[in-house]
Amino acid sequence: MRKIWWKILCVVIIFYVIIMGFMGPVPHLPIINESIRNTYFHVALWLAMTTLLTAAAVYSINYLRNGLIKNDDIASELTKSALLFGILGCITGSTWANYTWGDPWPNDPKLNSAAIGILIYCAYLLLRSSFEDEQRRARISSVYNIFAFAVFIPIIYILPRLTDSLHPGSGGNSTFGSFDFNNDIRRVFYPAIIGYILLGLWLAELRIRIKIINRLREENFTSAKSTLN
Repeated sequence: MRKIWWKILCVVIIFYVIIMGFMGPVPHLPIINESIRNTYFHVALWLAMTTLLTAAAVYSINYLRNGLIKNDDIASELTKSALLFGILGCITGSTWANYTWGDPWPNDPKLNSAAIGILIYCAYLLLRSSFEDEQRRARISSVYNIFAFAVFIPIIYILPRLTDSLHPGSGGNSTFGSFDFNNDIRRVFYPAIIGYILLGLWLAELRIRIKIINRLREENFTSAKSTLN
């Protein structure tokens, strides 16, 4: 029970967010109207993604420091979970943009930066698949992951704020205020972030277990083959 409590919490939070996301009270705002509910999905997914990418970069640094392959396993699987959330964030964001701005993908700096950021991490996965040697793949991928994170944060959270953008908080376009982002939003939004982070960790844990099992099978097969020879 001590090992699965956070998984139970994850399921409870996700169901809570889905139910309250569609049925809970929200402030009545001009233009965006009921679409502010997408804050629980689009914005929360991106914040969870950033948290997972931060953790992945830390584990990549740890691998370069101690050479333990488990650190690279954790870094790669956290990145995959984060990339999934990033893609879902783009889908929910495009839906929101189409409803609010009349175009699913307007020529907006933040949208274009998001696409670039996702492509950077897609390249990370392609890079990993191009090496057969485990340690070499881990070393090169760890270095790439660290630099990818160092580039990702500025192009997503800093550069778009310096230019005109349809997104709140960019180019003089103010963020949600206290009236917009009231307690009705907060009591669902913050649990949503926690729930998505736990879900990302859960998915990463499952893939790490599969990776360990496959690695043990290969080692046993190699050992058995050498014994027969």
